[in-house]
Amino acid sequence: MEGFENFIGLNPWTALFTLCNLVIVFLILKKFLFQPVNKMIDDRQREIDELYNDAANAKSEAETLRADYDRKLTEAKSASAEIISEANLEANRRSEEILRQARIDAEALREKAGVDIALERKRAINEAKGEISRIALDIAEKIVERELDSADQERLIEGFLRDMGDQL
Repeated sequence: MEGFENFIGLNPWTALFTLCNLVIVFLILKKFLFQPVNKMIDDRQREIDELYNDAANAKSEAETLRADYDRKLTEAKSASAEIISEANLEANRRSEEILRQARIDAEALREKAGVDIALERKRAINEAKGEISRIALDIAEKIVERELDSADQERLIEGFLRDMGDQL
């Protein structure tokens, strides 16, 4: 059983060496394994924090840009409404100006037509008077059967025209 006791038994030197080995392995692992792993975890955490900060900054910038876009869109809408309003006012003003000018032109045409009618009437009356005078002279010559001298012709024409003028 002695072999069994040695197998199971506790030897202080073995326990001391085992403890020293455990401390040495722990220090080696701490130096070469835990510190680099902790450093890698800290670096990764810093990188993640930077990504979150960048994302927060990007979100803030996007919100600022959206607010700016909304403001510009509102300004553009109000500017377009103002332009449309001004265009409508200009169109109304222009249509009133065109109507006013058309009325003026129509009145001028009406006055010109009145003047033309009066001139045409005078011309027609003068032609009619001339024709009637010639016919009257022909008739008067036949009635008198003689030829009238120029003074008699003038007197007959003026009397006839006076009578015709009163009738017109």
